[in-house]
Amino acid sequence: MTLDQPWKIAALLGLLGLLRIAWGLWHRAPARVFMVELLDSALIAFVLVFVLIRPFVVQAFYIPSASMEPTLMGPWKGQSRMMVSVHEGVQETPRRSRQGDRILVNKFIYRLSAPDRGDIIVFAAPPQAVGGNEHKDFVKRLVGLPGDEIHIRSGEGVYINGRRLEEPSTVAVPGYDWPLDELGFPSEEPYRVPEESYFVLGDNRNDSNDSHRWRDPVTGEARPDLAASRVLGKAMAIFWPPPRIGLTQDNHDVRLAPEAVQASAGGTAEAPGLP
Repeated sequence: MTLDQPWKIAALLGLLGLLRIAWGLWHRAPARVFMVELLDSALIAFVLVFVLIRPFVVQAFYIPSASMEPTLMGPWKGQSRMMVSVHEGVQETPRRSRQGDRILVNKFIYRLSAPDRGDIIVFAAPPQAVGGNEHKDFVKRLVGLPGDEIHIRSGEGVYINGRRLEEPSTVAVPGYDWPLDELGFPSEEPYRVPEESYFVLGDNRNDSNDSHRWRDPVTGEARPDLAASRVLGKAMAIFWPPPRIGLTQDNHDVRLAPEAVQASAGGTAEAPGLP
């Protein structure tokens, strides 16, 4: 049984409470004191983890896809591939399977301060991301803040308020233009992020179900916005598998280009003029 619903947690807490009362009534015999203390410890630990820590402080999440690679790695099933050797000819070489990363998400930090550009966030996917009301949790990089105007240019990158977004070299360059007009051509008008909303992208820019792909499941119109109320927390660290243990990339790796070298969404950057 997975403890993914409040009633399941409440039922288990009630059961543990009843067991505690029963053991308390039976604890008079010295030999049973240890069992009562052990049950007390287990009950306290359970309450701390599932009533305080997991809902409000930190929670573990599993990365199920390749949308954030190579920052966060998804699972991969091993397959054989054909290799050509000068001496051996064509050979079949097996490739090993790979587990998806498991991450720790800080669920308390955004109670103290608002999310920042570049944060890797976990959120409850909006209907336009899953095509309905299915409950799923997504992990993406926060790119656009409320009021930002966003253009994406194929082979160039992401432009925010007319300035190119500088990111780690591991983040893929987008192979698409966005937003598009009604005919499917690159629009000259940027997308403006609504108030109390964010714009998110996967680091694997060309293989990610993120804001630039989201559409209203009823009307089919573009719905790139992620409501701020859906954000669950900030990804802080990878804790499994062991070779991948470490902190996630900080938002200081993501910044807007200086205004002196900014580029228009449809043009090229120009060097600042001399006085």
